[in-house]
Amino acid sequence: MLKPLLFIFVSILTHTVIADSSSPNKILLLHATQVFDGEKMLNNTSILIENGIIKEVAPRDSFKAIDTSAINIIDLGNATLLPGFIELHAHVNYRQVPTDIVLQHGITTVRDLGGAIHFPRGGNGKLRLLSAGPILTVENGYPINKMGKGSHALAIRSEAHAKQIVQRLIENGAVIIKIALEAGGEVGAPWSSAHHHHQNQHSPASSHHSPTNTHHVASATTWPMLSETIVKAIVSEAHKLGIKVTAHVGEQQGVKIALNAGVDEWAHMPCAVIPKALLAQAVAQKVNIVTTLDTLSKCTGIAHNTTALAELGANFLYGAEIAHPDIPWGIDAQELMSIQQHTQLSFIEVLKTATSKAGKYLNIPLLGQLKANAPADIIAVKGELAHSFKKLEYPQLVISGGHIIKNNF
Repeated sequence: MLKPLLFIFVSILTHTVIADSSSPNKILLLHATQVFDGEKMLNNTSILIENGIIKEVAPRDSFKAIDTSAINIIDLGNATLLPGFIELHAHVNYRQVPTDIVLQHGITTVRDLGGAIHFPRGGNGKLRLLSAGPILTVENGYPINKMGKGSHALAIRSEAHAKQIVQRLIENGAVIIKIALEAGGEVGAPWSSAHHHHQNQHSPASSHHSPTNTHHVASATTWPMLSETIVKAIVSEAHKLGIKVTAHVGEQQGVKIALNAGVDEWAHMPCAVIPKALLAQAVAQKVNIVTTLDTLSKCTGIAHNTTALAELGANFLYGAEIAHPDIPWGIDAQELMSIQQHTQLSFIEVLKTATSKAGKYLNIPLLGQLKANAPADIIAVKGELAHSFKKLEYPQLVISGGHIIKNNF
């Protein structure tokens, strides 16, 4: 099993305390009628927080004898507490999305896939931000051919160059290596000229696009891609250093290269219809699938690929691609609903794709869970969720590393 270098930074991410108005040094006790701890729903449960870390999660009555003189008690009443959500595919830095807005809307951890490299930071009253650094591609390949050269992408020239770049990115804080294997021409793809998704704008959640538009003509142009030998070099070097590799794949050719090279993750659900044999191979190789179903809702292969992968037992992880013009700068309820619709996962299992499962995948101990010794990254909504994801887009309470970011109770 891979042991990512992210462990080096776990202490910083989960225990850093900065004095501010929310004062995480003061003990905080939260009461609520419902608590989703990242695995299951609990009733009439309370959470005790000290120094930015969850000390105890227990029935409310068990705290009756506690000395309340030095404790900040917040009784949320009829409310639901949850772990802060984890977004595994975003472009926050490159598109200059305000991190405070993302945090206020329920996302407490973001993995940025494509942009300037940096070490993991935040988690102590600020958005926890993890970086992949630039997307590795080929000269004139995607995304260079759409957005030009810059911090978002880097052209790889050879196997030796690939290994050198992977080493440099990991030395400078990359928690994953991202590559692009995009041939272009998929019907409904947001990276086409008509639906180019790297625009610096924000649309409200209510503006989600139709998933059934299939009237566009696919381009006959095939964009250059990294060769299989170079991708194998990237994967081999990353794995040697304990880091996974994620691939932007949109159609069959890119999928084949990714599978043959041993890529760990698809950063997107593929846009075009992928033959079931290749999807079965992906599941057999334990490829992890970051969903981005809302972002890609105009793609003709999304429903087929997601349903087939679910039937085959694929592992899905929540990602909505914050910075896309149609995606909220926070939790995307439409993404959660699309995951449930196409995979038939239960309501709780869908929540886990953005909380406990994502935290375990990042190898940050107890991230995405409300349990003793976990980072105190917490959100709350009024009332019960009642199997409705929409409330999650507007959390009334947000806590990051014990710092109260927002409290509308």
